Amino acid sequence: MSEMLLEIRNATKVYKTRGKGKQEVVALQDFNLSIPKNPASIVTIAGESGSGKTTLAQLILGFTRLSSGQIIFDGQDISTADAAQIKDYRRQVQAVFQDPFGVYNPFYRVDHVFDLVINNFKLGGNAADRRDLMERSLNVVGLRGEDVLRKYPHQLSGGQRQRIMMARAYMINPKMIVADEPVSMVDASLRASILDVMIRLKEERGISFLYITHDLSTAYQIGDQIYILYQGTIAEKGNTIKVIDKPCHPYVQLLVESVPVPDPDVKWDGEINLPPEEEMRSSVHSGCRFYPRCKFHMDRCLQSQPPLYQIGTDDHEASCYLYAEEQMAPANQA
Repeated sequence: MSEMLLEIRNATKVYKTRGKGKQEVVALQDFNLSIPKNPASIVTIAGESGSGKTTLAQLILGFTRLSSGQIIFDGQDISTADAAQIKDYRRQVQAVFQDPFGVYNPFYRVDHVFDLVINNFKLGGNAADRRDLMERSLNVVGLRGEDVLRKYPHQLSGGQRQRIMMARAYMINPKMIVADEPVSMVDASLRASILDVMIRLKEERGISFLYITHDLSTAYQIGDQIYILYQGTIAEKGNTIKVIDKPCHPYVQLLVESVPVPDPDVKWDGEINLPPEEEMRSSVHSGCRFYPRCKFHMDRCLQSQPPLYQIGTDDHEASCYLYAEEQMAPANQA
């Protein structure tokens, strides 16, 4: 059996535009990731809108197909799996989506969400067993069946709806949950409770998470490893605290510096500069995507996408020619 729970090898997704003068848009390019079975971990995929985060989630969940590369779960290449293996994969890999409103059918009570899962995966026996299964799953996320199961979605808060989605995913006893922006549409006061559920499911139930977000503060709170994407490529990866505390890639430095300091005595005088058009994203053979915005850009940056260079002695890596052996730069070069 494989020691890795999830392996993504050189995953690339290219979309073709319709109409005259068809063009290609590289949504994800040569993405690699490994999540071990033990210990369970929270791996964060971070980046601005359009960086390829949701494309990666859709590929893992099977909503779209790779243009090239492999996704291997517990030693099984998903692209060659048969129907029985795919059904088992869908049980082992669950999802919690961004919109806590759009995932519910407003015509059904909340217990219908659990009934669908129980029926599909044949989890319960009689009515008492099914109710007990629902109750235990809700208790894990801090809810009680008598408070929510017979209500309609509009009668619940956004935080309750999102925790119910966590309970539904947990009920199937998965090995991994893909959480795509699970707290971005929830009030700030409720985000902590949902993040706490994720940490407890990891530590107490051994469930790994692929946490997709644009919010570096929540990534810093709960992430073990982080991959920061820029226009479909990995800009930097490594231990979450090390990457955010000491960013190395010029884009990641800019990203971290743009976060206002939570101190009323420190004025934030930074400007938000909108990026130029994604002229570097039309081919997998183009150079560094960050070239138009980088103050360190060199001629070689246009020749090919820089590989990931190791920073220090751990797994901290940055995709920047500044860190090539013959041209090493300080970790926080301004």
